[in-house]
Amino acid sequence: MKARQVVAVLVVAAVFYLGLIGWRGVQLLTESSWIARGMGVGVLLLPVVGVMVVVRELQFGRATERLDRRMGEGRIGEDAGPELPRRPSGRVDRAAADAVFDRRRAEVEAAPRDWHVWYRLAVAYGDAGDTRRGRSAMRHAIALERVESAV
Repeated sequence: MKARQVVAVLVVAAVFYLGLIGWRGVQLLTESSWIARGMGVGVLLLPVVGVMVVVRELQFGRATERLDRRMGEGRIGEDAGPELPRRPSGRVDRAAADAVFDRRRAEVEAAPRDWHVWYRLAVAYGDAGDTRRGRSAMRHAIALERVESAV
């Protein structure tokens, strides 16, 4: 399955479950007990938060794809570039990923306002297995690219 199809299936599943949760919240609001009504209000907040999270993640994915197209590398959706060797299990060799990461970090230190180097750093974080920092670096790259595009 292609990435977009997987995302579509996951979004449909999330909307379905958020709808079920919302329906249960509405049912709780119709109860005579104040405790049940209070729980109903709380349960109704869950789909609102869920929708906000899904929308934010979709926006992040779209912005990441836009940066990927602008970079011309076509690497988003892959876990490593051709320069990184793999172990027999198929995972990226950690030592090689760390070496690339060190190079990318030096590029960011040399040009901290360039979204291109932040993008490459985010990919290197992903290759090195640090998804949290990779997403943070990608968000920074997206913000820098938006500023550049606005000028």
